[in-house]
Parts: sequence; C-alpha cells; structure tokens
Amino acid sequence: MSDAIKHECGIGHIRLLKPLEFYKKKYGSAFYGINKMYLLMEKQHNRGQDGAGFASIKLDVEPGKRFISRIRSIEKQPIQDVFSKINERINKELKLAPSLINNISKLKNNVPYLAESLLGHVRYGTFGGNSVENVHPFLRQNNWKHRNLILAGNFNMTNSKELFNSLIELGQHPKEYTDTVIIMEKIGHFLDDAVRKMYKELKKEGLSKQECSSIISEKLDIFKILKKASKRWDGGYVIGGLLGHGDSFVMRDPSGIRPAFYFKNDEVVVVASERPAIQTAFNLNIHEIKELTPGNAIVVKSNGAVKIESVIKQKENKSCSFERIYFSRGNDSDIYQERKNLGKFIMPAILKEINFDIKNTVFSYIPNTAETSFFGMIESVEEFLNSKKTNEIIGKKNLSENKITNILSVRPRIEKIAVKDVKLRTFITEDDSRDDLVEHVYDITYGVVKSTDTIVIIDDSIVRGTTLKKSILKMLDRLNPKKIIIVSSAPQIRYPDCYGIDMANLESLIAFNAALSLLKEKGEGSIIDRVYKKCKKELDLNDDEMVNHVKEIYNQFSAEEISDKITELLSSHIENRDVKIIFQSIENLHKACPSSKGDWYFTGEYPTPGGNRVVNTAFVNFFEGNKKRAY
Repeated sequence: MSDAIKHECGIGHIRLLKPLEFYKKKYGSAFYGINKMYLLMEKQHNRGQDGAGFASIKLDVEPGKRFISRIRSIEKQPIQDVFSKINERINKELKLAPSLINNISKLKNNVPYLAESLLGHVRYGTFGGNSVENVHPFLRQNNWKHRNLILAGNFNMTNSKELFNSLIELGQHPKEYTDTVIIMEKIGHFLDDAVRKMYKELKKEGLSKQECSSIISEKLDIFKILKKASKRWDGGYVIGGLLGHGDSFVMRDPSGIRPAFYFKNDEVVVVASERPAIQTAFNLNIHEIKELTPGNAIVVKSNGAVKIESVIKQKENKSCSFERIYFSRGNDSDIYQERKNLGKFIMPAILKEINFDIKNTVFSYIPNTAETSFFGMIESVEEFLNSKKTNEIIGKKNLSENKITNILSVRPRIEKIAVKDVKLRTFITEDDSRDDLVEHVYDITYGVVKSTDTIVIIDDSIVRGTTLKKSILKMLDRLNPKKIIIVSSAPQIRYPDCYGIDMANLESLIAFNAALSLLKEKGEGSIIDRVYKKCKKELDLNDDEMVNHVKEIYNQFSAEEISDKITELLSSHIENRDVKIIFQSIENLHKACPSSKGDWYFTGEYPTPGGNRVVNTAFVNFFEGNKKRAY
C-alpha cells in the first residue's frame, strides 16, 4: 500500500500443557515456551511496530514467590527489545547461580518470565497514545491470585463511551479512557463478582479462606464471566487474557471481523492472529490449525483442560477483507491465492484500457506488498496471449516458421520500475521542501520504457492518494511514457473503519473528496447539507436504529465516474501525459476473497450497529470542521 495506514494489532498465546521438565528433556530447553513466543511475535511483526509486550503466569508457585512477569517496549524494534531484555534478565540469574540450569523447579522459582502460560502482543495504536503505558498486555493486580487479570487484544470498540459510563454506573472509577482499560475493567468486574459469590457460598459450608481460594480457582467459570462482560460490546475484537491462578482465554467477536487461529495437541495450546505464524513457529501442516469460530472463546483451565464454547451468538460472517488484501502476511496459502486472484480478475479492465496492446505496455507494481496481485495480473495477461496466439496459428494456414516464431515471441513486458529508497528520510518539515523530498522516496529504473509505451502499475489500494500524487505519478512521468495506468487491487475506499484500521475520518479519503467534487460540479451541493442534517438527527437514535446516510453522497454517481474524478484530482499536475486509475469492483473482490465478506470501508455495510453511528458521526465532524475521531 503506497499510502501508509495503520495495521492491525496481533496477539499470541501459548499455554504449555506439560511440566517444564518435559520440554527440557524433549526439546533441550526449559525456555521452550519463551522461544516459541518470540517466533510467534516476530512472524506477526507486520501487524504492529508501535510497541510490543509479553506477560507470563507461573503455575503452582509457593506464596511469597513471584508468579506474574510483564515487559513492554516502544523502542524502534520493540519485539527485539522485549526479548533482549528477557534474555539479559535470565542470563543474569543464571550467572549468579549456574546450577539452576539443571534444576527446573528452582529455575522456575528464581527466573522471571519462565512460565507455563504466556501472552504476547504487537501493537499499532488506533486509540489512545503511543507511550509504553498504552502497550499491551495490560495488568489488573490483586492479592487473590484468581483476581489478577492480564489482557491483550486486537480490537476497537465503537461504543467505548457507553461502556465507560456503564463502569461508572457499577461504581468503578476507571483510570483511563481507552477501550483496552474499559474492556479489562469490564471483565475484571464480573471476575470479582464471580469470586465474591463463590467465596460467600463456600464460607457457608465451613471452609477456610485458604480452602476457598483453591476451590474457586478450580471451579471459576470463565465462559460465564465473558458472556456477562461482553453483552454490550460493539466492535471487532480478538481478546486474550491470563488469570493469576493459571486459567487463560482468547475470545473472538461474533461477526469474525478480527482473525484468530489456534492449534492444540497434548503438549501445547497456541492461539495467534495469523495462521502462518503458528505454522512457522511450530512447524505444522496447515490442516492442523483451526480458525476460532466467531463468537467463541477458547479457555484453558489451570489444570490444562481445554474447552471451546460460544460466548456470544455467532452472526453473519463479516471477516475483514482488508486482511486478505493487505494486512495479513501473504504467506498464508489461501491469502496468497486470493491476492493473485485480485490481480487476475481486474485484468480484463486493464486490457480494455490499453486496447489489448500488450506489445507496447510495461507492467510493474508498487509497493512490494502488491507483488502477489501482480503475479495474478501477469498470469491473466499470459492466458490472454496464449489464447490469442493459438487462434492466430490455427486460424491461418501455411504460416512460415519465422511468422510462427514472431507470434510466439510476444509476451508481457515485466519490469521493476520503482524501488523504495529505505534510506531516504523526509526530515524537513517545511511543506515545499518536504514535498520535493517525498517525490524522491522511490528510485526509478530508466531505459526500459519507450515514449510509445503505456505503464501499468498495480497497488494494493488507494486510500488518501497522497503518495500517488506527490511521488509515484511524478516519478513515472519522468520516464516519458505515452500513458500511465494505476491499478488498485482493492475497490474505492469510501467509508471510515472503526474496528482496528486507522481510518477514522472521511475527509482524508480520496474517494470521498472525489464524490464531493462531483456534487459541486453538478450543482448538487445541497445534497451535502441534506446528508449532514440526516446524520445529525440520526445521532439522537439508538445504535440499532441507525442507518448509514453517507451512502447518499455516493449514490449519485457510478463507480467509473468517481474513479475518473479521483484520476483528475490526483493527476492534475501531470500535464503532458494521459493518466487513468482503475479500481477493483466489489463483485470481483468477493469473487477473489469468498470467505471474507467484511467490506464496510468499500460499501458502507457495517457489520455492527455502532459502525453506522461512527460513519454518521464522521460526516458530522467533517461538515462542522471538527478534526476529532469519530469513535
């Protein structure tokens, strides 16, 4: 994606089901779990570079011994920083007492982070600040082991204000107004409530406080707690938690907006945001890894018992299609094929635009993440050419060897046109000077494009169009081609996201600006005022009564009209060159990614009621010149 937008966060949970001695004997290290967590997080570092965190819970630790460890970082390479510090601490303890390495029981008691239950997180901040205090996992402490709660997740709630107020109604005083703290305190409230009720009943049976504590740890119903806590949640989420006595859980939203996968055998339970991360870290076959059903939670009890159960009734699957287009790593076998199909299915529109002149067209891609879609695009070109060659050879008799050779020699011209210069930094903040540097963020390859050629460049998606306008088009223009065609493997992004992607307003979206421009050109600016009044009125309703009135802005025009206006807005400074921007169709998106129907940023069809509140709020904010977030 040439326009930088925030990625999704990523989580990793590992629960060792055997004693640490088992892993020492079988795998040669008692630090097996820590090593695997490092791999699990590194294989998801694409999901967040704002920060990383790690937490662990030791099982069966004597009173007075530390059983919770946590470390977080916002350094430039936060995952490396976290595990370097863990390694330093472990080595320090072993240097003081080298004999610990052969005594696993003492090693566990004396070395932090060495534990059976582990939770890791990589973060991109979309709500709250970017200080280390905003980095997951979050910790809620208590002297009762089972009331300690560690929480990390990949989520955004659309109704954080409502949930915050509900905590106040319960008599709480939340320390922060962030959705992570709100969710943690919500779960924590029902955890405390469940413990109090069980303690009260057990005391009636004449049990001591110490005896009660042990029984509560054993019988605590995590599913029941999650059901009560999540009753009013509106958002996309995968939330993982560790409890001090050893229970753990990972829960997924009922629409399956955010991804979660798991693996279980008799040695370990693993949950992560991406399937290939588990595959690589544990050397598994793809069929051994399962997707966590939307609305379900996987719970591991302190005794190692594992259960998956519904927490919220599953809704229509609305898995985020942007995960497939861009956010998830492309080495997942299904995602790889889907991205190839995105390139393949848009090729007919490209062929039409170049008038089927393959000979005078150069194909390339920007940035590297668009490479897979590029492969699919080229496969489609080759299929077209093979069909054309076959018809030419069969349809004509007595062709000379030279003529046949000429027919067969035609193939797609594939070139590496642009390479991002990772060393270049736009350190000057003054606008004109900075724009001049931005223009040179990409290096271009000279000498491969003729003045009679059309350049076709595929990108993952076009969000704001800033990089395209200020850098890419200027760069391609210097090659002096006949025509420039920019292809987006994703449809037009028309609406804000509120479930984790950092697209919180409308005015930054180039498709929205194109629609506004068309309305004003056609003298229909009154529609903007009308939509504002509707959106404003809508905000007085309950979320489940709302509709998305911003659709009316786009309904006046065809997708092609908006694409043409986007082209005009982004290429007005390219004076001597024909430029065209082509977007994927919604139909082809669903054809390419059949299992991921979440397309609200393209269609405005939000999977939760809170989404309609967010989009209406975003329009009101735009109209009133308010720069604050819509959620």
